[in-house]
Amino acid sequence: MSGVQRITVLGATGSIGLSTLDVIARHPDRYQVFALSGYSRLQELLALCVRHAPAFAVVPSAEAAQQLREGLAVAGLATQVLVGEEGLCQVASAAEVDAVMAAIVGAAGLRPTLAAVEAGKKVLLANKEALVMSGALFMQAVRRSGAVLLPIDSEHNAIFQCLPGDYSRGLAQVGVRRILLTASGGPFRETPMAELMDVSPEQACAHPNWSMGRKISVDSASMMNKGLELIEACWLFDARPSQVEVVVHPQSVIHSLVDYVDGSVLAQLGNPDMRTPIANALAWPERIDSGVAPLDLFAVARLDFKAPDEQRFPCLRLAREAAEAGNSAPAVLNAANEVAVEAFLQRRIRFPEIASMIEQVLDQEPVVAVESLDAVFAADQRARQLAGQWLAHHGR
Repeated sequence: MSGVQRITVLGATGSIGLSTLDVIARHPDRYQVFALSGYSRLQELLALCVRHAPAFAVVPSAEAAQQLREGLAVAGLATQVLVGEEGLCQVASAAEVDAVMAAIVGAAGLRPTLAAVEAGKKVLLANKEALVMSGALFMQAVRRSGAVLLPIDSEHNAIFQCLPGDYSRGLAQVGVRRILLTASGGPFRETPMAELMDVSPEQACAHPNWSMGRKISVDSASMMNKGLELIEACWLFDARPSQVEVVVHPQSVIHSLVDYVDGSVLAQLGNPDMRTPIANALAWPERIDSGVAPLDLFAVARLDFKAPDEQRFPCLRLAREAAEAGNSAPAVLNAANEVAVEAFLQRRIRFPEIASMIEQVLDQEPVVAVESLDAVFAADQRARQLAGQWLAHHGR
């Protein structure tokens, strides 16, 4: 197996995890699965273990671990089962691991992703919340450890591909004027404003272009996803919020653009399939087949662009304000959003109330410095408590 890279996939049963495993399976001469983690889809995780035979699998509880061990025994697999955050950190930082796909959704992905960074791994970052919550601390850890950080979000991966290799010297030093972050606009881009109060979780999760999990689908519908990506872009590319402009592009063919001072605008195009950025990051700086069909420009026929409507999508405004405030504000924004989205999916609040809850939490929680991970999680917990109080008064 000399030369084969061993990969840990955190969040293996989600859409990013499954796409990652699809790309890995296409290149058995290059990649081997070292560890997989899953949360609630135990049967799916078991099936993935049977297919990829990882050395380790990680689940959230002792009960889930027992169930998985029983299934692995029936399948005759020697996969070891670990439990909880400690297990996630172990498989993210193990000496045998070459690269870690960080695809756990939400704040739960921060500690294991940071563990991979601190161990100096090649980190494929699909968990945007890790940077949103702890951007300065996270990037300091990257620089300190020598980890290679590669973005997986299609937009950030597109920006990465369009920037010069030495962009870490600073955007101005490499002639970049601004970053253009594209957004599909989600399923409610043209829905009459008066109807948004009555949209259902099913409608919010029916994204017109991408196949995603429920939480990120709701974030896309509210454009909070784009707001979180704006914050992430600032940290990844050392940009100010004013240097990142969101552009609504319904076709999701141009994944993002970089505007240079000489008037050049470089764009990365492709079919809306996450296997493209995953393959790009897995093989970087080389290129490998991802299984994605070639882009047919004649079938696409047209590309449309418009400015985002922040009255329709107040979450985008809130995210930009949090980015400008810095310190604890992005962590508070993210925590309040996680509570709000879960409440919407449970039909306890209406779609526009997602932004209402977040805005009130941001108004109530003062911005404080976050100089440690404990401070980040303290801000996260305070925000969740305030969001819970809002929900107790306003929820259904």
